[in-house]
Amino acid sequence: MATVNTAWDRVSQNIFKTWLIMFLFSLFAVGVIYVFARALGYGSTGALSLVGLALILAGVINFASYYWSDKIVLSISGAKPIKKEDNPQLYRLVENLCIAAGLPLPKIYIINDTAPNAFATGRNPKHAAIAFTSGILQTLDKHELEGVTAHELSHVGNRDTLVLAVVSILVGMIAILADIFMRSLWFGGGHRDSKGNNLFMVLAIIAAILAPLAATLIKLAVSRKRELLADASGVLLTRYPEGLASALLKISSDKHQLKNAHTGTAHLFIVNPLKGKDVKNWLTGLFNTHPPIEERVKILRSM
Repeated sequence: MATVNTAWDRVSQNIFKTWLIMFLFSLFAVGVIYVFARALGYGSTGALSLVGLALILAGVINFASYYWSDKIVLSISGAKPIKKEDNPQLYRLVENLCIAAGLPLPKIYIINDTAPNAFATGRNPKHAAIAFTSGILQTLDKHELEGVTAHELSHVGNRDTLVLAVVSILVGMIAILADIFMRSLWFGGGHRDSKGNNLFMVLAIIAAILAPLAATLIKLAVSRKRELLADASGVLLTRYPEGLASALLKISSDKHQLKNAHTGTAHLFIVNPLKGKDVKNWLTGLFNTHPPIEERVKILRSM
């Protein structure tokens, strides 16, 4: 099998894997909703109609999330906007990388926190924001900060906010429908006139128990793939993998705890801000929002 050892190879591989996971996840979501509907006594036509309605509802929720989630994330994180005169050096660094990436200049925010970290958000490149903690500006040298900035700009260029918003809404929808289904069994709801197939009932009960967990694991897998994609895409901008690799090691080894770290926003940061939450065991590692730092550094140094 051919060895994947260039940034371009890594980008192509991670894009393919992400969209394959999302395609399979979409089929999974449709299948789960269909099984729930059939178990509640709907015929095949009625079940397909419910699938369509659920996907339309997910689209509406995604639209709202797409437009307003960035403001919520920045507020939760305690990020404050800065102007060019506040930090000319940082502005020039971001501007130069934006020119290289062909992206408009995002709004730049600072989080007053000693823990080194950074994240990007925004519904598209024209409405993007990139936030740095004060700690990361003090901890990293110029090449390392360039690597981090290139990584975050790659999230913007790769539309990762949109990708993860879509996946998150589907995960939430499956969890809500599983809860509704179990409650309907408890209270004897459903279209019992149709006498739902016993096979669908068994499948639906199994799905109601396992589907939310499976959906969450898929979401986290997508998150990890987008991190690896941003690493590789960032290297294409800086042409210096060691800058990002060194930055990741410094950020992950820092002992300061990010004050506004939150499970709902942890996946956005370049390194998980919830210290001690990333684990190396392969099974429990499935619940990580980020790939292990050692894996990321190894891949970067192989490019």
